[in-house]
Amino acid sequence: MSAKITVNNNGSLRIEGEIELFDSNGNKFDLGGREKIGFCRCGESKNKPFCDGTHREINFQSVCEARALPPIEKKI
Repeated sequence: MSAKITVNNNGSLRIEGEIELFDSNGNKFDLGGREKIGFCRCGESKNKPFCDGTHREINFQSVCEARALPPIEKKI
């Protein structure tokens, strides 16, 4: 299984590819055969965890550029 995730400036997280999504109880979402899904980043969607476009109405602002994360610290 492989997916591409894009952080859209001032918008959603866009996931493309083979997607399996589960809730915290392990129940699988029925995505209706979709291979592209937008996930809410603004926190205001009425259809969480999915994006419903509310970010445009509330003028959500967040620009994220790719960067390297620091290495994981080894636990002793």
